Amino acid sequence: MTVRTRFAPSPTGLLHIGNARAALFNYLYAKHHHGEFLLRIEDTDRERSTQEAVDVILDGLVWMGLTPDEPPVFQSTRIKRHQEIALHLLETGKAYKCFCTPEDLAQMRAKALAEGKPPRYNGYWRDRDPSEAPSNAPYTVRIKAPKEGETVIQDLVQGKVTVANIELDDMIILRADGTPTYQHAVVCDDHDMNITHVIRGDDHLTNSFRQLMIYRAMEWNIPKFAHLPLIHGPDGAKLSKRHGASSVVEFRDEGYLPEALCNYLLRLGWGHGDEEILSRKDQIRLFDLDGVGRSPSRMDYAKLTHVNGYWLRQADDVRLTKDVLSRLKGRKDLDLSQNNEQKIKLLMPGLKERAKNLNELAENASFLCMSIPLNFTDKAQKLLNENNRALLSKLVMELNKLPEFTKESVNNCLHAFAEKENLKLGKVAQPLRAAVTGSTMSPGIDDTLLALGKNEVLARLGAVING
Repeated sequence: MTVRTRFAPSPTGLLHIGNARAALFNYLYAKHHHGEFLLRIEDTDRERSTQEAVDVILDGLVWMGLTPDEPPVFQSTRIKRHQEIALHLLETGKAYKCFCTPEDLAQMRAKALAEGKPPRYNGYWRDRDPSEAPSNAPYTVRIKAPKEGETVIQDLVQGKVTVANIELDDMIILRADGTPTYQHAVVCDDHDMNITHVIRGDDHLTNSFRQLMIYRAMEWNIPKFAHLPLIHGPDGAKLSKRHGASSVVEFRDEGYLPEALCNYLLRLGWGHGDEEILSRKDQIRLFDLDGVGRSPSRMDYAKLTHVNGYWLRQADDVRLTKDVLSRLKGRKDLDLSQNNEQKIKLLMPGLKERAKNLNELAENASFLCMSIPLNFTDKAQKLLNENNRALLSKLVMELNKLPEFTKESVNNCLHAFAEKENLKLGKVAQPLRAAVTGSTMSPGIDDTLLALGKNEVLARLGAVING
């Protein structure tokens, strides 16, 4: 049997981080077992489903590196198939027509509540002859739920879960307008897509018991179920915007790398010893459902930032340069020419050591693309006092003497100048850094000067000295 998992989001909003983790777990489980990972867009809610939301889902999965093994299935294209199966259940006596009006159902619920019972459908039309209904009356199709015994799911995460069948009502599988319900469509699609393992949030656990009724009525193979605990905020409450970013788009926009987010999400609710940092190759090799915990996980943004810093330092400099340029694009105060792109690339090894995310990296690199006069931070401005400007004026003469502008020659020049002025190197490097970058933070001063180039360094120093 080939393992086949699926990620089945509804395109009604952003790709929430909980759904993203479910997609990741489905992908890793399939790949670990040499199986296939599929995508189904559950877009039957035509009023709330949007193409924009579909694009967000598809883009998010591409960004996370979770590529389906087959083209996406759009649930809205399969309504005729859903109807066909519902009518088959009707014809074989495993489902029936229900002619109850909304008013009838409201009264039924009110009566049940008054009697202290659950407000569910009481099976009024289950054993009645449809001929008793008014002529041409609209009807829904309901499946016949088992009345006795219990239903058991051996969940791959939650363990054995049991529900008494008396708790299950005859749910609607086809509405009066002929459209299938969610519970019905999901089962039909999972069957036709040959899904072997349904891995999803544990908020779907009760749905699984209802969906089992359709599997059994159709005598279909039942997939294995695995219900994942949800992700909560740091305070234990449901994760929301007040806690911080909660969707894949937000994390991407805040400068997190996809490998960092996937690494963190994997360890959020799954473990393998003390290993924290795992490549995609290692994730596939190690992941299985027996490592998933049963308790809700708490989002730890500080830990995610730490993981992101690690992956940022491992990332390719050319790729990071492109990321930085895309984040600086649109800033009118910067010159993003090819020449300045090369400066960013040259200084990237030092820049990425000092950044926690791509936004910070871009901001730290922006000085390389600035035009004279620079904008100075308050701290940088304080360093550029009269005494330090005089010091920089002397330094310019020494830098001008250099026959070549290399890391070694610049380094030797700065050390020799500091010794000549009877100063520690930092007393020279700090005002120099402030003058050429506009801030007090940058990679090593020799690397910074080298990235800017001799002419630009002298021009920036001249503007400060003469300003």
